[in-house]
Amino acid sequence: MANRHNFLSGTSIDPKPVTGSMTVADLVESAFLAYNAARLREACQLFVEKMLEEDVTIGMSLTGALTPAGLGMSAIIPLIENGFVDWIVSTGANVYHDTHFGIGLKMHRGNAQISDVVLFKEGVVRIYDIFFEYDVLLSTDEFYRKMIEGPEFQRDMSSAEFHYLAGKYVAERERVLGIEGKSLLAAAHNAAVPIYTSSPGDSSIGMNVAAKALTGNKLRFDVNADVNETAAIVLNAKRSNGKSGVLIFGGGSPKNFLLQTEPQIQEVLKIEEKGHDYFLQVTDARPDTGGLSGATPSEAVSWGKIDPDRLPDAVVCYLDSTIGLPIITSYALARHKPRKLKRLYDRRDGMMKLLTDEHARAMSR
Repeated sequence: MANRHNFLSGTSIDPKPVTGSMTVADLVESAFLAYNAARLREACQLFVEKMLEEDVTIGMSLTGALTPAGLGMSAIIPLIENGFVDWIVSTGANVYHDTHFGIGLKMHRGNAQISDVVLFKEGVVRIYDIFFEYDVLLSTDEFYRKMIEGPEFQRDMSSAEFHYLAGKYVAERERVLGIEGKSLLAAAHNAAVPIYTSSPGDSSIGMNVAAKALTGNKLRFDVNADVNETAAIVLNAKRSNGKSGVLIFGGGSPKNFLLQTEPQIQEVLKIEEKGHDYFLQVTDARPDTGGLSGATPSEAVSWGKIDPDRLPDAVVCYLDSTIGLPIITSYALARHKPRKLKRLYDRRDGMMKLLTDEHARAMSR
């Protein structure tokens, strides 16, 4: 029977045997051929072949306890330092737990089957199979409370401003202790990668800021600045004849905050735009429950979040971020040279002016 269709045009499944000498990139390309492994291969290739072009601005969202598992050091810092991530939206918890490492505190691998009653009595805190002393929390709280007493913190500021200043202090603590390279907060400061927290009060950092406010501290998070600055980053990418890509690990509020930049531009500010160009998500959430964490890129099109013409450049991997993040990072480092740092934090004023001017023109029409 003549082959009158195109259904069998895909590469034949005929992999070489896996060997001990294969690199991660080789393994992904040769053995990740079907099911969620194939989606992970497609994600790696989308990231390297399209998203890492020089004209693409990449925003990354981080949800779930990734930094306690060491992924800040093992994967996120290399992405930052090689110019593979230009701005970040994270839960406050990831930033807080990242700080433990940067100020010389320890977290340990543990056994999730140990009684939590016993751990509580012994002063040990558990994040599934990660154990650490309760004093780690107290010491990190004290670090933040002391830091925000400084005069530069006595004002309203975006969460990106706060994290940039905090990163300076964490980087200095790393230098003094001789442990450089432990904190993504410090790495982001050095690379001028802005880090936003979509819910700044929803973490131990926010709790300590709120506590200091009771005794007269003037630090306030300006959530309006966060919304507009992130929209300005995306608009600047597009108006510079470039593209916008989103790299999403997990879901939740950081995912939405990353994606809502386009509705903020189009729906609210009335500026003509079409949506993000590239969408790559690693999640264990299902789409059929209606939650944002599992919402597909095609659903995001209906909100104006994703350019409908770019849906072929969208990949969702249904797996644990602690698996997907290091594999994508390793693949990218093996298959793409470092990019020049965009240093978006240093360019916030110019990007905000562009956003303000375009909004004013849109409202005058």
